[in-house]
Amino acid sequence: LGRDRGWDMRRMPGQRAGNGAGPRPSRPATGKPAQLILLNKPYGILSQFSGGAAEGGDTLAALVDVPHVYPAGRLDKDSEGLLLLTDDGRLQAEIADPRFKLPKTYLVQVEGEPDEAALAVFRKGLTLADGPTRPAGCERIAPPDLWPRDPPVRFRKSVPDCWLRVTLREGRNRQVRRMTAAIGHPTLRLVRWAIGPFTLGGLAPGAWRSLPLAEARHLIDSAPR
Repeated sequence: LGRDRGWDMRRMPGQRAGNGAGPRPSRPATGKPAQLILLNKPYGILSQFSGGAAEGGDTLAALVDVPHVYPAGRLDKDSEGLLLLTDDGRLQAEIADPRFKLPKTYLVQVEGEPDEAALAVFRKGLTLADGPTRPAGCERIAPPDLWPRDPPVRFRKSVPDCWLRVTLREGRNRQVRRMTAAIGHPTLRLVRWAIGPFTLGGLAPGAWRSLPLAEARHLIDSAPR
């Protein structure tokens, strides 16, 4: 496991070509230049470096051997895709805090086939147990060309499924799953494809790449909000 390998995708599946934890100390403890790590978190991995199973194979420690980096936000154990890690506390807070309005884009396989009325309700905002959601992006897309999930998704042969591209500008616990369930279409598979200007393009499950802090900040500052 480690840097770029295997599966390769240059833009978001289903999209046309185009442009496409608490804060830590603001300076890395090692004295080395700060960095941002883009990781394709596999299914079954916790978004933390400790506290997993006894053998330790279900935490970030099994994938990222870089000291003093911490996740900027979280991704559920049963979800896959982009997780950002950094050793810069200010950048970590900026990425994780919804006040900075970095959009998060997900590719979501759902049970059934939601009609346009259901998608319109999703886009307008839903009332969940913890309150109303903000307006969100949501559209049907063709099945994306993703890596096989391990373990495979369990399907019901009698029930069709489809894929959605969902964009949120907030980050509640299991929000995408709760929103699709609220419109009657439970989530079967969830892959986070992008956070602001950062995407999964070119990263196989378990692989990561690093950007210098200056480059990461430039991308964030230049990205539309």
